[in-house]
Parts: sequence; structure tokens; C-alpha cells
Amino acid sequence: MIAAGDKLPDVKFKTMTADGVKEVSTGELFAGKKAILVAVPGAFTPTCDKNHLPGFVNSADALKAKGVDFIAFTSVNDVFVMNAWEKSANASGKVLFLADGSAVFAKAIGADLDLTAGGLGIRSTRYAAIIEDGVVKTIDVEENPGQATCSAAPSILEKL
Repeated sequence: MIAAGDKLPDVKFKTMTADGVKEVSTGELFAGKKAILVAVPGAFTPTCDKNHLPGFVNSADALKAKGVDFIAFTSVNDVFVMNAWEKSANASGKVLFLADGSAVFAKAIGADLDLTAGGLGIRSTRYAAIIEDGVVKTIDVEENPGQATCSAAPSILEKL
């Protein structure tokens, strides 16, 4: 698993823009920026949708006041699901949604999680990382992917 001090691998995510689907690489996205990168096992899943994402949406202004350029959520879901989740959560302009539909990023950083037995396939473990200029400064990984405690917005706010 990626750790503090490691550089993010150069991987492409898909994101929805006003002009449609766009690919964006970690290299271009995180260069020269301070960001919070949050990964969840699945959009619209109970903990992700009712607990984890709302905390960051509600804390977006406080995080940005502490020097965060952007907050990004990634999940092993397609770009259309991530776009629907963004709209459903009223998160536009507060959180950037990055689709990792084939778990390329999750696998590249060692965060892939096999939830096949539960019918979910390969997903990402739940974590939140503070990224500065493409380098992981801190990363908090949940031991139980059904909980959002150390990777929740209040915990990340305390680290900034």
C-alpha cells in the first residue's frame, strides 16, 4: 500500500465535465496542488453515501480555508455512476469525482480490495490522503471498509 512520502503513480482517471467525459492523469491533477484524496469502496453504498461523502461536502469550506486546493473522491465505479453520485449528493463545486472504473489506480497503489464474495468485485479500500504536489503526506486507511472514522473529514481537518 502506498505510504507517506511516496509519489502517486501516473494513472488516468475519468471525470465528467461540461463537455462530457474527460481523462485526467494524476500527474496533471495533483501537480503543484494540496489536495485531499478520498477513496471509497462504492458510490451510493451505505457508509460512503450517508456518512463519508457528506462529511467532506459539509467540510469543504473549512478544508479549503486550511489551504486545500481541492477534495477528490475516487471509487471503482464508472464515470456515469460517479457523476450521478455527485449530483445526488449536491457536491458539485465542492468535491471532484474521479472514476477508477477498472481499479487501475487502486491496484497501482496497493489499495485494491476483493469484495467478490459480496457481489461487488474488485473495489478500493477506504482511505483519505493528504497529497502535496503529487506526494502522499499522510494516508489514513480504514481497517474495516464499512466504517469511516480515521478517514472521515473531522480526522483529516485535524491533520491540516
